[in-house]
Amino acid sequence: MVEASAPALDAAAAKAGRYRWVIVALLFAATAVNYIDRQMIGVLKPTLVAEFGWTEGDFANIVFWFQMAYAIGYIGFGRIVDAVGARLGYTVAIVIWTIGHMAHGFATGVASFAAARFGLGVGESGNFPAGIRAVTDWFPQRERAFAIGLFNAGANVGAIITPLLVPVLVLWFGWRSAFFITGIFGIAWLAAWWFIYRHPSEHKRVSPAELAWIQQDPADPVEQIGWSRLLTVRETWAYALGKFLIDPIWWFFLFWLPGYLFERYDMDLKTFGLPLAAIYLISDFGSIAGGWMSSRLIKAGRTPNFARKITMLVCALLVLPIWFAQSLDSVWAAVLIIGLATAAHQAFSANLYTLPSDVFPRGAVGSVVGIGGTVGALGGMGMALFTGYILDSTGSYEILFAICASAYLLALAVVHFLSPRLAPAQV
Repeated sequence: MVEASAPALDAAAAKAGRYRWVIVALLFAATAVNYIDRQMIGVLKPTLVAEFGWTEGDFANIVFWFQMAYAIGYIGFGRIVDAVGARLGYTVAIVIWTIGHMAHGFATGVASFAAARFGLGVGESGNFPAGIRAVTDWFPQRERAFAIGLFNAGANVGAIITPLLVPVLVLWFGWRSAFFITGIFGIAWLAAWWFIYRHPSEHKRVSPAELAWIQQDPADPVEQIGWSRLLTVRETWAYALGKFLIDPIWWFFLFWLPGYLFERYDMDLKTFGLPLAAIYLISDFGSIAGGWMSSRLIKAGRTPNFARKITMLVCALLVLPIWFAQSLDSVWAAVLIIGLATAAHQAFSANLYTLPSDVFPRGAVGSVVGIGGTVGALGGMGMALFTGYILDSTGSYEILFAICASAYLLALAVVHFLSPRLAPAQV
């Protein structure tokens, strides 16, 4: 069979219809809300440290409990989404995380903040298993990396909005009210999701031509596959260990960058928002570009194996300059170097997220994503405690930035070693 040219495929996709991109817009919005709720603790760190007298270790412990919940919830939601589908699975997730988010407004110390973060972590862990299952249901393989890159870009939009919006809310209403006000975003999204989302085969807005485009890949089994079987497959560990190595780096960026800018460049609640927002604005381009690059290579006739891995290699190389970030005296030079690293992370992550749908049957995608998310969160738990220890002991970010610089090349090496051809997993 001769592969169609990229222009011919683009024309065929346009002719089929574009309602599937409305679904991506919904996933994008959910991920933005997810990251607003997730990042607020990092943005408010200096305020809360000043009010409650926390050490770096105290803050690390609060982050630790969020990540423990995320680890537990991720694998659970992977299974839930495979069992009940994306529509109901996402609904359960956002109800839990919105309640947990708003509970922060009642917290009075380390223990109560940790409890609220635990609830938030359980709910937020459902975002990516449900989102990736929705993309698997709504997109053919050739478009999935781009679709995931687009909705994953919502993380950066949320991270951009948070340092710009939250300081204003805190100055006007106080930090407790800021949690209640931003909790409304999740409620509004849930109403839109329940009204709009259906499986493409059941959706009245999907034309027969678009449904045929969505279902162009060879049919695969949809029955669930047990964890015991998935855990024995190398491809599961290619994904999971990749997550173990790169997820802690993103958690580090998300929770400690605001404090780093405060301390290294002597900023305050009114001045640090713009540099932090600029970092995540750069990240947004990375998420979209990473998905676009591998999808474009596939459309040009390259194999998914080549397309995903060459994109991930480029991203891994772009992270390397962050090793020297702490030596930069200019805040905007640091923004450029750190922004490049966060953009490369998002592009790398968009391609890594695509691997389960590349090599596993549809009925196993949510479970594999759940396993990987849990393993990644376990890495994040260790990174949180290690970061707190290093900062309390040395006050320097040098070791932490060195770990950030090397993690992606190591992750790609592990993925390639365990799945050298991205061949279908034998499950």
